[in-house]
Amino acid sequence: MSAHAAGEMTGRESAHTAASSAVGVGGSGHAATALPEPEPRTATGVPTGRLGIWWFLASEIVIFGGLIVTYILFHMRHPEWGEEARHTITAAGALNTFVLLTSSLTMVLAHAAIGLGKRHHADLYLSATRILGGVFLIVKAFEYGREITEGHTPVSGLFWSFYYAMTGLHALHVVAGIIVNLILLPGGRTPRRLE
Repeated sequence: MSAHAAGEMTGRESAHTAASSAVGVGGSGHAATALPEPEPRTATGVPTGRLGIWWFLASEIVIFGGLIVTYILFHMRHPEWGEEARHTITAAGALNTFVLLTSSLTMVLAHAAIGLGKRHHADLYLSATRILGGVFLIVKAFEYGREITEGHTPVSGLFWSFYYAMTGLHALHVVAGIIVNLILLPGGRTPRRLE
């Protein structure tokens, strides 16, 4: 092993040891010491996990942006879709928008709390995020149940195909977010650094 590689290993081990003691691995995990920033491991100097999240967000913009632009272009040629949209539940959509924005806030607050070493606060915020994700899915299930009962299925027409594709993909992302949230904090133990 080269001296440079050995130095990198020592630096990583030191960061890992500092992170472990900061969150109290093996203890209560409620220490007030902030976690150190992960060392950059890419040619860009950006931590790998952060770079991965940026790529993920960019891909989400492309996927959802493409769907929304396609929907708008089709809607311009199909003014009758306004009548179709009246069968959706606007109040449920508004509630779910509020729930998702709030869950984004609780996730950001959890991240900030971990950075400050406030483990208990982070646990509360992560729990709130998971609960809000569940609320979103319950509201979405209620919406889908009513719409399908009224005969509005994904094969009822192009509007409904877009509606179910866009909202269904969104619901799948919420499910994935809940799963990732559970992976990051299994059973109340120390969150894993996935960087």
